[in-house]
Amino acid sequence: MSEIPAMPEPLEAALTGADDRLRLNHWLPPQNGIAPRIRIGRRWVNVLWALPIGVTALILLIAIAQSLRELPGVQAFIKHYPGIAQAAPSVDSGFPWWLQLQHFVNMFFMLFIIRSGMQILADHPRLYWRRDSTPGTDWFRFQRPVPKDRVWTSKDDSVTIPAWLGLPGVRHSLGLARWWHFSVNLLWVINGVLFYALLFSTDQWRRLLPLTWGVFPAALSTAIQYASLNFPVDHSWTRYNGLQQLTYFITVFVAAPVSIVTGLMQSPAISNKLGWFGKVFNRQAMRSVHFLSFAWFVLFILMHGIMVFVTGLRQNTNHMFGGVDDASWAGFPLFALAMAILVVAWLAVSPFTIRHARLVQRAGMIMIGWLKGLAERWDVHSQLTEKDISPFFWPNGTMPASDEFEAMVADGFASYRLRISGLVEAPQEFSLADLKAMPKQEQITTHFCIQGWSGVAKWGGVPMRHILELARPTPEARYAVFYSLANGADGGRYYDVHQLRNMGHELTILAYDMNDAPLSVLHGAPLRLRCENELGFKMVKWVTAIEFVADFAHLGAGQGGYNEDHEFYGYRMPI
Repeated sequence: MSEIPAMPEPLEAALTGADDRLRLNHWLPPQNGIAPRIRIGRRWVNVLWALPIGVTALILLIAIAQSLRELPGVQAFIKHYPGIAQAAPSVDSGFPWWLQLQHFVNMFFMLFIIRSGMQILADHPRLYWRRDSTPGTDWFRFQRPVPKDRVWTSKDDSVTIPAWLGLPGVRHSLGLARWWHFSVNLLWVINGVLFYALLFSTDQWRRLLPLTWGVFPAALSTAIQYASLNFPVDHSWTRYNGLQQLTYFITVFVAAPVSIVTGLMQSPAISNKLGWFGKVFNRQAMRSVHFLSFAWFVLFILMHGIMVFVTGLRQNTNHMFGGVDDASWAGFPLFALAMAILVVAWLAVSPFTIRHARLVQRAGMIMIGWLKGLAERWDVHSQLTEKDISPFFWPNGTMPASDEFEAMVADGFASYRLRISGLVEAPQEFSLADLKAMPKQEQITTHFCIQGWSGVAKWGGVPMRHILELARPTPEARYAVFYSLANGADGGRYYDVHQLRNMGHELTILAYDMNDAPLSVLHGAPLRLRCENELGFKMVKWVTAIEFVADFAHLGAGQGGYNEDHEFYGYRMPI
């Protein structure tokens, strides 16, 4: 190792700016997926078969329900349980204004949450139950099998979904989708907390909470009546029937909390912090449960919308949009206005996001950047063992393509040098041999990719805190900038910025080994960063230089990293 004179990092000049719009001609080309499939045993079944099967089952269900209603025993059952649990208390306040407002706000938020969620899923269009994301172990996918005759990165695996369905509907635009998803989810949670407070401070909780076992036979009776197309008498102004009450209870008190918890458990900072809990309730299992709760919400919205029309549009819109229980059409104009607002928002949000991508990024950072900052402070720990190591670890990133790198590979990285510069008292250069002579640390941790996949590996390398001791950053230094030997997908050198405090964490290392073998070029050789409370894109591969700076506004487009500049990610990404 050798000390070198203090000077700005030469690779700063290799960084490039970025447009504030999402430029489609510079973006990843579109790639169609396939119709969703579910694996049953070893066989993959096209989900579209659910349409003819569902229609057939519905016709049979109607026929069976109508036949059942002719049986004296069933008639007596329906008479005894007409649909509302007799012991259920009634609501005296109808549908107050705050409930009407919350109903619309919730609908509005769900529009963005569902569409951005689908966009995020399209970036790794596979779901698993195991901790890792080994091809062939997925149970749901809308992408073809992973090719075995070529290197297939996780970015290659992403697919396009239509702009009218996704948000913003461009392949691999999950950076923008995440800002929408997390920001609106925060508003949705705040709205939900307010809803809970108002619900239990009034008599409205009586609508949703089953207080008697009679709700179950009442729900069965209601289901038979609905299925027979001879609907039960509606008393929703004062009490929901058994089927409504159970459905709303599951949606409000089960599906919503499950969605929140499973979303948070996909975070590297949170999952790694929670030890055995994060190991059992691992990211991939939580992605799957999160998807199932998403499917419940979509099904609920579709069925709820259908029932509004078929069970009495005038009465239903009067209740929820007009707050009245009479024969007028007072609620319908407000219902029509609400639907018009939703349609306009639905049509406008994707084009707006594409034209004003940087604005969406900055707004998202204001909305939830502080929350990410708090999560980054969590003291994460590795909780895994060698038996947890994944059999497959997805490759990703644009490989180095320079004569300089090819020469390093040819000589076994003997000519490689890691440069330490910037605001340090002792600028230095280290060869790979120098780094391997330093204290070595090994750790078995889960890699959380922003695209959704994960994998467990054993990493060995130099603790960054040792590098800090040798370089001695000055008091002005606040950030460490990691420069790669590779360029980014849109040209210009790949880099990323980390807070200096995070570089001193016990699990932050410069890794040169992976699974007890030298790190492969595909996964970042000769050196890559491991920072276990962040998402994977921040763990720069093929590291060639580390610069300590007071600010990063002058680097690239000033957002704190290549993907932050060019793909609108956030520079603090522990969630």
